[in-house]
Amino acid sequence: MDLKRIVCNSIKTDLLSEDELYCALTLSVDEKNGDVCLPCFKLAKTLRKSPMMIADTIKACVVENEYIDKTESVSGYLNFFLNRTKISEYVLGEIAQKGEEYKPFESNGKTVCIDYSSINIAKPFHIGHLLTTVIGGSLYRIYKYLGYKTVGINHLGDWGTQFGKLIVAYKKWGNDEDIEKRTIKALLDLYVRFHKEAENDESLNEEGRYWFKQIEEGNEEALAIFEKFKTITLKEVNKVYDKLGIKFDSYAGESFYNDKMQPVIDELNAKNLLVESEGAKVVNLDEYNMAPCLILKKDGATLYATRDLAAAFYRKQTYDFDKCLYVVAYQQNLHFKQVFKVVELMGYDWAEKLVHVPFGMVSLEGMTLSTREGNVVFLEDVLNTSVEKVKAVMKEKNTDEEDGVAEKVGVGAVIFYALSSARIKDLVFSYDKALSFEGETGPYLQYTHARCRSVIRKAGEVEGKFDLSALDSSSAYEVIKLLNEYDATVIEAGEKYEPSIISHYLISLAKAYNKFYLENRIVVDDKNVTYTRVLFTKYVADALKNGLGLILIDAPNKM
Repeated sequence: MDLKRIVCNSIKTDLLSEDELYCALTLSVDEKNGDVCLPCFKLAKTLRKSPMMIADTIKACVVENEYIDKTESVSGYLNFFLNRTKISEYVLGEIAQKGEEYKPFESNGKTVCIDYSSINIAKPFHIGHLLTTVIGGSLYRIYKYLGYKTVGINHLGDWGTQFGKLIVAYKKWGNDEDIEKRTIKALLDLYVRFHKEAENDESLNEEGRYWFKQIEEGNEEALAIFEKFKTITLKEVNKVYDKLGIKFDSYAGESFYNDKMQPVIDELNAKNLLVESEGAKVVNLDEYNMAPCLILKKDGATLYATRDLAAAFYRKQTYDFDKCLYVVAYQQNLHFKQVFKVVELMGYDWAEKLVHVPFGMVSLEGMTLSTREGNVVFLEDVLNTSVEKVKAVMKEKNTDEEDGVAEKVGVGAVIFYALSSARIKDLVFSYDKALSFEGETGPYLQYTHARCRSVIRKAGEVEGKFDLSALDSSSAYEVIKLLNEYDATVIEAGEKYEPSIISHYLISLAKAYNKFYLENRIVVDDKNVTYTRVLFTKYVADALKNGLGLILIDAPNKM
């Protein structure tokens, strides 16, 4: 139920258009200011009247209906108080229709490609990959719920001189038994050793370039070693993806586009967009206040931009996307602006459907990460440590673990911590803050859900009739209004590519229900009141469970 639309439709004025009026309305934060508010300060400049006069004028234009109880003009604000009974009846009726597993919106026939996580072969899947992985994974679920066909793409980093260097390290110092046992960590040690040795022996870099050339030319030995690294990497990273509940529809990485770049280069040439600059080939973007987009190096080698252009064309041809999202750190802002501008200059209007979804940097307790120096924190270790800490707390409280609760809470805590702030903010991960059962955390949400389920279990089979008067309190009404905002919240999160909007919503819902729970006994002598409040509790539990699912978090029934 769109409360702003109800108010908007009740106002008959020529001062503002319907769209302007709707956009100016806001949902009230404090119940003393009603349910919907019209702040008139921003309107004062265009309407050339004082905010108080505008509020009074518009108040006189309100046509009362069954949903609006009263309006108040207060210090430049026009506050609308809605009929709680009517609103509650409608909202709870709609929630009842959703059922325990919220059905997604009807298919809109559109496709969204989401390029995220994009781990590097033979390199650690570290905490620096946390944000791209969980933001992308959450957007995948959000768009699926909103009726889109979603295509999750893991654009593997599986190309470049570093693989030649790793082959050199493997051939010189590698131990198959150690690699089999320690997998990625053994490969990381080889990678770090190579760079330390190369500081004093430049010939190693030459060997690295030689072996990468062998990969490019299809040398059997080079390809066999490279495929071995790839198999080991995917086997290990899939353990983490399984913990996070993430699956991809495509693992087409950089190497996949080797034979798909030349047609793009040829088209750039044919359209006179490719020019020479110091021996390299670039697309000049001076008039757009951007550095040139480098397409080919002096030696004819391709670059990230060349591959990303080939990938964009392949994805458009293969999936005919309505949007193609790139969940990549904000350091790549310029890179994507350049790539998208090149597609536009090539004459393709779908360039506007290419969207960079940037995010901040991640560190653990202030540590900086460097793969070359071996200073990395594996994401799997972070998840496992979080789970172990939850187990220790449960043991301390003599709580029996059921249904993998420690795993769900430990992993959920890490995910929520990553998705609780605006994605563009840098994130310093803290176990203590993430695992707290108080405040705005994942465990707090999961505990509130488990509390709801516990209330329902303890109430048992309750026979009675739904009695809205059992929810006649400010705390119940606040919960009802939040339940009403579920779909609007998901839509906003999708439009802004911002899962944290759902995180904040769930915290508000949990706090509102806990306030209701503290103020109202659920099981009472009156069976109709008990039945109503238990059903109400179930509605909250279902909303929490489904909302948590959209941000990749499981909701245990017991904690």
